[in-house]
Amino acid sequence: MSDQSTNNILLKGCILTSDSESRQCDILVRNGIIAEIGESLTSPDNFEVFHADGLTVSYGLADPHVHFRVPGNPEKETIKTGSEAAAAGGYTAVCTMPNLIPAPDSEEHIELQKNLIRKDAIIDVFPFATITKERKGRELVDFAALAPLIVGFSDDGNGVQDDGLMKEAMTRIAEADSILSAHCEVNELLRGGYIHDGEYCRLHGHKGICSESEWRQIERDVRMAADTGCRYHVCHISTKESVEIIRDARKDGVRVSCETGPHYLTFADKDLQEDGRFKMNPPIRSTRDREALLGGIEDGTIEVIATDHAPHTSDEKSRGLEKSFMGVVGLETAFGACYTALCLTGIVSIDKLFSLMGRNARRIFRLGGELRVGELADLTLFDTESIWTVRPELFRTKGRATPYQGMKLTGRPVATFFRGRNVYMDKGKNNMTE
Repeated sequence: MSDQSTNNILLKGCILTSDSESRQCDILVRNGIIAEIGESLTSPDNFEVFHADGLTVSYGLADPHVHFRVPGNPEKETIKTGSEAAAAGGYTAVCTMPNLIPAPDSEEHIELQKNLIRKDAIIDVFPFATITKERKGRELVDFAALAPLIVGFSDDGNGVQDDGLMKEAMTRIAEADSILSAHCEVNELLRGGYIHDGEYCRLHGHKGICSESEWRQIERDVRMAADTGCRYHVCHISTKESVEIIRDARKDGVRVSCETGPHYLTFADKDLQEDGRFKMNPPIRSTRDREALLGGIEDGTIEVIATDHAPHTSDEKSRGLEKSFMGVVGLETAFGACYTALCLTGIVSIDKLFSLMGRNARRIFRLGGELRVGELADLTLFDTESIWTVRPELFRTKGRATPYQGMKLTGRPVATFFRGRNVYMDKGKNNMTE
């Protein structure tokens, strides 16, 4: 963020979208707060003016599932590089997963992470706490003590295997009025697999991860959520059966929400290559699964698109499908990937995409923020006509592994404002300011 940046700004000529219409407007921001939205607004003295003609404005995107790797592995990512990547992707709020060293399973360990956030974050970064101590699945954390300090509870990377422990966790999290964000995976069904147990796996002699390893635990958990009243969110769903289970549970009134990732909406296992940039957990699955996920997007079963941004070192991702670490980066490609796959194909409107990538996560995880007068000025401008090629060497994140490498995408963020301050500006759009 530039030392010269100000939180008194005027955005001129933005396109504001809704389900029913799109209109051009100006947005005046005073002291980091949205002060006025209207037409032909004039700038007070000493306000920075941004000419946004033809650019679509949204409240800042929000991602409830990222990995910033600190404390523990700063060689993979830091709060600084992660939040800079998020800002470049149009995000002004992210939630960090707890697979850290030490794990955020106590007030002391959470404070260690929060100190790094206060020091280096250029956007809002909300940490998760673990469900179990050290994410080992054996002993529950003190939910009542930790709930006020964090955005929710997750053992992401590990599914909680013990039924009784999971139900007790849900009961206590419901009592604390917090949310459980679940990585769903039945360990005994993994059988050493590392990509989807499908056609590509069989043709190329790999070991597969069956779909049941994901949906079987979701099936268990929605029953428990119904019994306990816990707010239950399912991480990165990837299978047809997962969509169906969650759809039925929502119809029955269970307090369940879910997310999927851009890569599950744009690729199928037939698109895999012998490259670690196609390896993540859960894996990219079949065309049948992808079509079911798109159906879940259309009918509202899937409310959130989250990146599961998971940077690793180049060495860790250069060992092919079998031996590379699980995880790909996603913050800087997510909007373009989703706009290309969902908006240009007519599956969703751009306004619904903003809900999937921002508004819904803000509601579900109680992050706050809305594009209206009186709210904090966390705003992003998008060029929906820009066609660009994904070049990982230009990423702000330390990670480089992305299945979108070399692809042409349409739509990208060109400016991000946090509390009215410009925290990201596309180099090609420097003529916006005066």
